[in-house]
Amino acid sequence: KHSHDTKIVIKYYYERVRQNTGNFLKWMGLSVLTGLVVGGASAVFAGCIKAATEYRDTHNWIFMLLPVAGVLIVFMYEKIGRQDGGTNQVLATIKSKDDVPFLSAPLIFVSTLLTHLTGGSAGREGASIQFGGSIGNWLGKLAHLDEFDHHVMIMCGMSAAFAAVFGTPMAAAVFAMEVVSVGVMYYAALLPCVIAAIIAAEFATGMGIDPETFPVHSIPGLTVETGLKMAVGCGILSILFCILLKTVGQLYAKYLKNPYIRIVVAAGGIILITICLNTKDYMGAGSGLIARAIEKGEARPLDFLWKMLLTALTMRAGYRGGEIVPAFSIGATFGCVAGGILGFSPELAAAASMVALFCGVTNCPIASMLISFELFGFSGAAYYLIAISISYALSGYYSL
Repeated sequence: KHSHDTKIVIKYYYERVRQNTGNFLKWMGLSVLTGLVVGGASAVFAGCIKAATEYRDTHNWIFMLLPVAGVLIVFMYEKIGRQDGGTNQVLATIKSKDDVPFLSAPLIFVSTLLTHLTGGSAGREGASIQFGGSIGNWLGKLAHLDEFDHHVMIMCGMSAAFAAVFGTPMAAAVFAMEVVSVGVMYYAALLPCVIAAIIAAEFATGMGIDPETFPVHSIPGLTVETGLKMAVGCGILSILFCILLKTVGQLYAKYLKNPYIRIVVAAGGIILITICLNTKDYMGAGSGLIARAIEKGEARPLDFLWKMLLTALTMRAGYRGGEIVPAFSIGATFGCVAGGILGFSPELAAAASMVALFCGVTNCPIASMLISFELFGFSGAAYYLIAISISYALSGYYSL
């Protein structure tokens, strides 16, 4: 009897080891494949966005084609993208409520490219999440995965795309697991998301897509005074940004019901505001605003407000791209100005405010912490953690 019981125990552990090993090898293979496919596609996407931005910067006349680009985007989604629900659809798919059509990938690629080429105030991360999620969804179908594994593949694709475009694999891996539900972390996807993110980031770097980093050098010692100064404004700006986006969307829906008229009127408003401001700084994602705020400690007092308004007008009209990089630039410029007013390091305040706003609009504190380390280094970690935690506590369920 003792010998028989021993054989049962051995058999049980043998089966456990065999299943775990098989599962490990399966996800290693799938995550490497996802990292290569999505990383390569996302690198091409990022390269095209960069080329479009450079062309726009040297050919000012193309900004006048913003209404034409808007009409083309609406036409594409009316004719072949009616089932496309954007980034929210990707997140809903992970929670077993929807499916991601494969057409989402080429549609978001072309529409985001048109938005950036003609000067719309938009980012690229929403597009990359949808782009990667769509490819992950497609790869999951090809591999005939069950429902749970299929959802993990979508998160895997999101991580790979985010890492390839931003060059932040740590944040990308955690962001895909954290963004789906507030307060819930999908740890089952940790291994595939990490491997896919690292592979995609390295693959994109090999294709010439260099990650952006903004080293922060002027970092004062942490005291009660500096800690309290860092807490000022955290979380409030993210709530205002989310409310502004929602309000603009509601106004469009109420007064400009026809999507073609809506996007043309919005484009006209964006062009008029930009001409009156006499600057190209608010076009595209706003990376120049971020670099100037963090590297030089320079920002105009209303940079954050104009960027916030133009992003809301652009994204809620029907243009594509995303709101997260614009949120980075809004946070960085606001923090830079606030730091100067409070007698605090403008560069450090810009960096902390940038990740605080990212946390506030995404409700992803862990990913926010990791992205702060990958973008700015660890020297100012205490300040970033204070800003992020306060932003998360104050912003509640307000999010993009």
